[in-house]
Amino acid sequence: MRSIGARLALWYAGAATLTLVCLFVAGYYLLQNQLIRGLDLLNKAQFAQIRAHLGEDFGALNAHLIDARIRETSDFSSVLFFITIDDRSGPVRPVFYSTNLRGLPIPDVPGQRVFNAKLPSIGELRVGEFILGPFDVTIATPLNSVRQTMHDYSEICIWMLSVMVAISVGVGFGLSRLALRPVRLIRDTAKHISSDNLSERIPVASVRDEISELAQLLNQMFDRLESAFDQIRRFTADASHELKTPLSLIRLQAEKLLVHGNLDAANEESVHMQLEEIARLSQIIEELLFLSRAEARDIDLHLVEHDPEALLASFSQDAKVLSEHHGLQYVHSHHGTGRVLVEPRWLRRVLLNLLANALNASPPQGTVTLRSMVESGVWRVSLDDQGPGVPEELRERIFERFFRLAATSNIEDNGSGLGLAICRSIISLHGGNIWVENSSGSGLRVIFTMPTAAQGQKKA
Repeated sequence: MRSIGARLALWYAGAATLTLVCLFVAGYYLLQNQLIRGLDLLNKAQFAQIRAHLGEDFGALNAHLIDARIRETSDFSSVLFFITIDDRSGPVRPVFYSTNLRGLPIPDVPGQRVFNAKLPSIGELRVGEFILGPFDVTIATPLNSVRQTMHDYSEICIWMLSVMVAISVGVGFGLSRLALRPVRLIRDTAKHISSDNLSERIPVASVRDEISELAQLLNQMFDRLESAFDQIRRFTADASHELKTPLSLIRLQAEKLLVHGNLDAANEESVHMQLEEIARLSQIIEELLFLSRAEARDIDLHLVEHDPEALLASFSQDAKVLSEHHGLQYVHSHHGTGRVLVEPRWLRRVLLNLLANALNASPPQGTVTLRSMVESGVWRVSLDDQGPGVPEELRERIFERFFRLAATSNIEDNGSGLGLAICRSIISLHGGNIWVENSSGSGLRVIFTMPTAAQGQKKA
């Protein structure tokens, strides 16, 4: 069972039920002993009455006289008491039997004065033996009332235990939800905290307990993470900004050298290679600057409502030209109606990055397919290539900075490894999501979604 709340509720119910079971068991034996003690007191009281009827002249008593003095008393109480009197002055001989015994002797347990016995056709008895001069008086009381009382007690306990289990489970779940409410608050707050949102903190309760201490420790950890992320972003932005000037100077010097340097063919080729690498390095710096600003939410988007079909139609003109240049075919389709809030230049950058990856990955004479659909308040765009695809364990990592696939794949082979990271940042700024999955055939499918303008207004 994965839920701590469910485990706490069941532990509480189990502990409460087990406690009640122990109390019921202890009560069972205490009540039974008390009832049996009551029967012993009844037997003792009946003996006192018999003794009063027989008198103190024990030597003058005989069977006829004993019968005459207590027969009426024994018959009157025959519903409750079974009585025998034995003469032990010589060989043991019975001198009196109560009528309800029907001539049956009450069993004797040697060495015990109070015990339980069982008579055929009568049942279980509580027996007490008393000494009256030379006579042994045995008085027995039926135990069936005690047994019936204990049976009723057991039934009541079982019903109460059933009710207790149901109530304790319900109360346990309620208490567990109440006790774990701060934990759920920590969980919900932690879900909102990411590299793009490190400023949010977990509310700390005024009660100083283990959970509030945990919340404070987590907040301190988030403070350190936010500080570390800020330092990394500042370093990336500052380093990228500071590198732009020397790179520009190096590029100018290289271009000047090409114009006025009177270089031979080999040196001129070397300078051209330097310029290409400088241009590539400048592009990486621009992309790092963009990512730093995007993660810091320092990019102001000028969102305007656009028709997705018109945006894709404009992009598809360039996409067809690029695809034909790579010897590939480009097809696209759009379904549904609606409008989306986007800034076209950033959306175009996403589409161009995804198209470049698809063109690099697809084999000659392959096809790159773009599908668009507006449905249920969401604009969904997918781009399929016919390349080797991406292993499932790497599908999330390809959105990391500078992550590049193995050399067996041509995806972003000549790129910086920042293209998909930029795509994710742009889509995130537009309130959407982007991910990859296997296409219906071979290759990879990149999908991104954005809310439509109407859906965005509802959320606002």
